[in-house]
Amino acid sequence: MDFSLNEEQLMIKEAAKNFANTECLPGVIERDEHMKFPKEQILKLADLGFMGMMVSPDYGGAGLDTISYVIAMEEISKVDASTSVCMSVNNSLVCWGLEAFGTEEQKQKYLTPLAQGKKDGELYIGAFLLSEPEAGSDATSQQTTAEDKGDYYLLNGTKNWITNGSSASVYLVMAQTDKSKGFRGINTLIVEKSLPGVVVGAKENKMGIRGSDTHSIQFADVKVPKENRIGKEGFGFNFAMQTLNGGRIGIAAQALGIAAGAYERSLQYAKQRKSFGKELIEHQAIQFKLADMATHIEAARLLVYKASSDKDDKKDYTLSAAMAKLYAAETAMWVTTEAVQIHGGYGYVKEYHVERMMRDAKITQIYEGTSEVQRIVIGRSLIK
Repeated sequence: MDFSLNEEQLMIKEAAKNFANTECLPGVIERDEHMKFPKEQILKLADLGFMGMMVSPDYGGAGLDTISYVIAMEEISKVDASTSVCMSVNNSLVCWGLEAFGTEEQKQKYLTPLAQGKKDGELYIGAFLLSEPEAGSDATSQQTTAEDKGDYYLLNGTKNWITNGSSASVYLVMAQTDKSKGFRGINTLIVEKSLPGVVVGAKENKMGIRGSDTHSIQFADVKVPKENRIGKEGFGFNFAMQTLNGGRIGIAAQALGIAAGAYERSLQYAKQRKSFGKELIEHQAIQFKLADMATHIEAARLLVYKASSDKDDKKDYTLSAAMAKLYAAETAMWVTTEAVQIHGGYGYVKEYHVERMMRDAKITQIYEGTSEVQRIVIGRSLIK
């Protein structure tokens, strides 16, 4: 087994690190405080080719492997998780789903500009619409309906917690067409935000990742052309579950980056801050905290790389993705809490960043499958 990165991956790591420190770090505290969407940062990520990293060059993507993608996600998440989650949704959920299951016409029309992150010089990204007011972890209980009207679907309903909600140009919407069939009656539709009847709700005032724009989206008699359905009739739930498997790898990488960023800041602080006449890092209690943090992070990184490798090797990565997402999210929450503790009173103020990282870490235990859902997935795999 070779755990080393190749030359191309090392270059991507360095490019992502430089981008995070030069483009994301300035203003990250202010964007968090004022819930400002990082539009300039996303546009520059698009210029780097980071908004469609795994998409084939035939459709405007960079054609890179999943490991390259999670390396970039980790480096950007070390500094700004609000920017990285926008990148994750566009890459893992929207672009991947379209490339894997879309028609050639859908790929040409939607995937190409989504992979480039721009269209006619303007921001062009996507969003994934599964969660609803009464359908979070229980994704089978879709109340949004897509009534078959012959050559189009009539879409009605509400979606919640939508990342890129107001900034996206394209939505991938899961909706129930035939309730008598349960989850087999769900379809996934490509919905342009500009269609009549699409209403973007108010931005959520969140604990963390406050720069990302999270909204509810309402649909009132929206006419969606039949050719915008992804896959066969009733394929929508399978589409969502298969796409989320890859999405979990992206969020695992985000959690890994949050943890690693908090650890690196804690290590630096412990080398500079003095207590009882010596640097913090010379105190065994602090050494033990840092040792545990570093070990958990390295274990999480290996799980993320394992899931990425399984995906690239065309193996079933359901289990490895769930394990990576579960462990990385739990690690992020624990490491950032310890980071605040190491910083003491300074950790409780915004200037030192770790309090933001602690708030950002929490969502990684919730979205794209809660930690409890990941344990269900892992448990069922063990039974099999």
